[in-house]
Amino acid sequence: NHLNCMKFQKMQHILYGIIDNMDHKKNIVYVYCDGGCRGNQKEENIGGYGVLLMYNDNVKEAKGAEINTSNNKMELKACIESLKLIKDKSVQVIVTCDSKYVVDGITKWVNAWVKNNWHKKKPRELIKNKELWEELYNLKNEFTNLEFVHCKGHADNAGNNRVDQLANEAMDDLD
Repeated sequence: NHLNCMKFQKMQHILYGIIDNMDHKKNIVYVYCDGGCRGNQKEENIGGYGVLLMYNDNVKEAKGAEINTSNNKMELKACIESLKLIKDKSVQVIVTCDSKYVVDGITKWVNAWVKNNWHKKKPRELIKNKELWEELYNLKNEFTNLEFVHCKGHADNAGNNRVDQLANEAMDDLD
């Protein structure tokens, strides 16, 4: 088993409405992650994240919340925390996220940031959320077969809808 996970009965999967409506192949870890922030850009706010990992018949969910954060930080935190839950770094992993910031950052921009010592090219300013980007970049490099996929948020992706719900639950718990 590649996840620190709980095994659920098929009926619980049906109740979630996740697995029965998705075309998941065996022996691939499917990750869904989402973050959000109530009062983003305000001095006092609450942020939360939710993660869902599926591997064959195993499911793991996690959530967390912080105060005085940002939406982008919570999106990054969700991705980071989901990858930390995967024990076997050699298994194929597909991470689905509704944040273009995270998906584009880790697939298109990160190598230039590393080359420029975590600075933007023009102007030469440090990128925002540097510590989280470094952590995600280092985690990414531990995996041998890791793919990031963008999906539309608040749409018809059951996995993304579930992690959005978990992120909101986490914020409610902290509120």
